Amino acid sequence: MNNQAIKFYSVNDKYGEFSNFALFPIKLKGKTWPTSEHYFQAQKFVGMEHEYKIQKAKSPMKAAKLGRMRSVPIRKNWNKIKDNIMYDALKAKFTQYPELKELLLQTGDQKIIEHTVNDSYWGDGGDGSGKNMLGILLVKLREELRN
Repeated sequence: MNNQAIKFYSVNDKYGEFSNFALFPIKLKGKTWPTSEHYFQAQKFVGMEHEYKIQKAKSPMKAAKLGRMRSVPIRKNWNKIKDNIMYDALKAKFTQYPELKELLLQTGDQKIIEHTVNDSYWGDGGDGSGKNMLGILLVKLREELRN
């Protein structure tokens, strides 16, 4: 089995489907979200008008920008729950699209890394110093789907 790490970032690159910006609408919490990015960003503002604005954003980039606005207060417990929210979004995406589930399972035991200088929490920070939480959650989901 190939032990090379799988690195992804841009939706147009190999494994771009792993990106939260990939255009795979998901159904979660009784609503349809254009991408997992829309869902994740909106969860910072549950029950507020801003949640709806993010859900209706024309692109995942617009959803991300709206979600990063700090003129609107985010949920107080956000830092405690954000990993679970992301996991729920990933689980919805990879179980609602059989081809994505298959792609994830085909990665075997390879490490999965969101490779970007833009993010050192969800990604690897570009130099491997980041937490790579998105990659870690994808590996966790892969194990769950396998069993």
